[in-house]
Amino acid sequence: MSHHSTDGHASRRFVLLGCGGFIGSHLLDALLSDQTNFVEGFDLDPRKIQPHLSNRRFRFHCASIHDVHAGGDLQNAIEAADIVINLAAICNPSEYNKRPLDVMRHNCLYMIPALELCARLKKWIVHFSTSEVYGRTISSYLKGGDYSDTNLFEQDEDKTPLIMGPIHNQRWSYASAKQLAERYIFALHKEEALPFTIVRPFNFFGPRMDYIPGQDGEGVPRVLACFMQALLDGTPMRLVDGGVARRTITSIHDAIDALELMIERPANAQNQIFNIGSPENEVSISELAILMREIAAEVRGDDTIRQHPIEHISSLEFYGPGYEDCDRRVPNISKANELLGWAPKRSLDETLRETIEYYYEHYGCRQLHAAE
Repeated sequence: MSHHSTDGHASRRFVLLGCGGFIGSHLLDALLSDQTNFVEGFDLDPRKIQPHLSNRRFRFHCASIHDVHAGGDLQNAIEAADIVINLAAICNPSEYNKRPLDVMRHNCLYMIPALELCARLKKWIVHFSTSEVYGRTISSYLKGGDYSDTNLFEQDEDKTPLIMGPIHNQRWSYASAKQLAERYIFALHKEEALPFTIVRPFNFFGPRMDYIPGQDGEGVPRVLACFMQALLDGTPMRLVDGGVARRTITSIHDAIDALELMIERPANAQNQIFNIGSPENEVSISELAILMREIAAEVRGDDTIRQHPIEHISSLEFYGPGYEDCDRRVPNISKANELLGWAPKRSLDETLRETIEYYYEHYGCRQLHAAE
């Protein structure tokens, strides 16, 4: 790991739930780069972590969080661990209003036995929540959508209210489940002295993010992969509801830097909630599509990509009934800066360029073979 304590440290054991996903695979890279670490990982899909499967300091369990309680593997792993990191989740917007029961079960209910086990054993849990727990901003409910006052839209971990839409908009199943998990963790801390850290990610982008439907996954991935599939396939990039929603794009490498600092500074990181995001990298989804076209044209050396078609589609048509979007996500990151000494370093352009290069390198050759 890149942030070594000044006096060195003894070997540490990590339990990593969801080790095979986008964030988990990058975190595993970082943890195993420190020769003193041992990681026990749980996931259903090891494809993104293939290089680590033969590492003697990594023990992989091909199992879901729901399945591992019965056999005792999870309890044994947590008993032996110094730090438990939870990344297990269903975190794809296309699922939120189509499979709300699965979304709520996997993002909250199935996690509760593991959380209670951590509390009983007094094990530090670093739990990945989501920036979606903030829901919509206060600004979005004001007449005319007033964004002139940062207090009405900037999201502060300890002050900002969490505003979900009405129950029939099942898109909030994910955010509500994640919020309840946070509240459960906080209650376990207050009543049973569970040491915790909650991380609220703001749109992490980077290599190994998501999948391309029909190649290494099914269904509708998140916006970055949807746009990349369109660029790879030559189909129009589809803008949902005009692409007016705004997001803060954060490099996965900046995110992993923050995680490493938390691990190295437990006294500062424990019993805190941290926004991890890059406020300077805010962009509308419409602007994101145009910027991705520009960067893809440069990466491929093909100016025609700058004119790649963009079409508009309603959220009803794209996601089905029950969808409602977050209008804007702007994190206040002063707490992470003050307690961890963390600040994001990578620009929007740099983050997108690396991600787009990865997609062309990883999927572009498959596209060519498929066309032959």
